[in-house]
Amino acid sequence: MQHYIMNLTLKVWRQRNASDAGHFETYPVEGISSEMSFLEMIDVLNEKLLKEGKEPIAFDHDCREGICGMCSMYINGRPHGPWHNNTTCQLHMRAYQDGDTIVIEPWRANSFPVIKDLMVDRGAFDRIIQAGGFISVNTGSAVDANAIPVEKEKADYAFAAAACIGCGACVAACKNSSAMLFVAAKVSHLALLPQGHPEKKKRALSMVAQMDKEGFGACTNTGACEAVCPKGISIENIARLNREYMMAGLAENE
Repeated sequence: MQHYIMNLTLKVWRQRNASDAGHFETYPVEGISSEMSFLEMIDVLNEKLLKEGKEPIAFDHDCREGICGMCSMYINGRPHGPWHNNTTCQLHMRAYQDGDTIVIEPWRANSFPVIKDLMVDRGAFDRIIQAGGFISVNTGSAVDANAIPVEKEKADYAFAAAACIGCGACVAACKNSSAMLFVAAKVSHLALLPQGHPEKKKRALSMVAQMDKEGFGACTNTGACEAVCPKGISIENIARLNREYMMAGLAENE
């Protein structure tokens, strides 16, 4: 793959805190390698800002391996940038050309208030998990892997749903700021496995109730969430969540 150097113009959202109105600032960056990751490019810009005595751009990151889901950036109108099934930290600058202008924003959702610049508070996702995204297990050593047989088809579906990293791209892409894909993934992977059956009915009701309490919007099945999910979580999980929720509601009223 051919390596090349480029000069870019970045339009970055700067916001001091949740109560600040915020604004875009324009920064030229030069000598950017096509083999840099997107976050490395931001690092270069921040080093430049620090040398100039200016405040660096605040952004979330941790693993930089597409695992933790913290690198949430809205890039040129798309969560995590132009590549499909990809996180921001795994996006490389060869996705762009010399002279390009790149607009970088935080997630836009009332349930994800801006902490600073490109950082948002995704504590709402944590509270949804706390409401029901767990199973009852005894403490001690791990049980044998074959102690509870699981059908391969169900295991595959559960594994695919469990791949969700909770980055919030689904919320950022949705016109309603819905968290249904996230909640559906967390409900689905436990509902499909026998280990998740003790809380099966309570889980769907509790997690959906918490999602509504956090102020996320309704799902209108546009599919934007699936299109931008870095792990390719299917909206089939939303249908499964709806079934789980309906059956749990019926059981509760018996």
